[in-house]
Amino acid sequence: MDRQASDRTKPHIMDKKAFDRAIRQIVNQERGRYGIGTLSEKTLHAVIKHYMEPDEDYHEVPLEGFVADIFRDNTVTEIQTAHFDVLRRKLDKFLPLYPVTIVHPIPATKWVVWVDPESGLEVSKRKSPKKGSPYQAFRELYRIRNYLNHPNLQILFLFIDMDETKILDGWSHDKKKGATKYDRIPVELVDEMLFERVEDYRMMIPPELSAFTTKEYAKSAKIPLSHAQTALNIFYYLQLVERIGKKGNSYVYEVKE
Repeated sequence: MDRQASDRTKPHIMDKKAFDRAIRQIVNQERGRYGIGTLSEKTLHAVIKHYMEPDEDYHEVPLEGFVADIFRDNTVTEIQTAHFDVLRRKLDKFLPLYPVTIVHPIPATKWVVWVDPESGLEVSKRKSPKKGSPYQAFRELYRIRNYLNHPNLQILFLFIDMDETKILDGWSHDKKKGATKYDRIPVELVDEMLFERVEDYRMMIPPELSAFTTKEYAKSAKIPLSHAQTALNIFYYLQLVERIGKKGNSYVYEVKE
């Protein structure tokens, strides 16, 4: 039976306390006794799964020839930290039958933690100057652009402060270049952004723009040009913007009413 997005009976509501409980359960209790190289599931993925559904009876459920991260109340939740292209086969099977939520974490603030490969002890820790932006995830969304207008699909971004653990095993003198990215440990849930339907993507287009190029969009949204190009390609595919001409070699876009 095809259940449309409007039929969802349990809308997700951000709950920072629930996220903190998931961190304590996964990081403090289950992960604290393990050393480097022993994790079967990365910490960030595990914490998000327990945040979205605390009851493990609904985790890793065989469904339509695949395994859903979470399946409850006839609804699928998939936690995807990267490589959205691997979801395509699942989406082909799930979307005609069930509402599907793809949950994707974005670092709000990130600390890089360097770990000694032999002792497993922290050597140093520094704060990354980069701040989290939803545009960081648009490269992943582009990989599943054919599915974004499906009425049974919604996308949930979680903005999370996190520690990114790297092992000092690189090839450079300080062992940092080419080092292994080991794990990402959530610290705090900062914010969420939900795209329930195609129209929700309009919030990513600054309202002051009328007829604009990719460069003008990037300047107005205060994002790198590459992010602007990817975003506009998605918006164009979703028919949220149209190309009304050219300015030099650049397309001129306009928001469709």
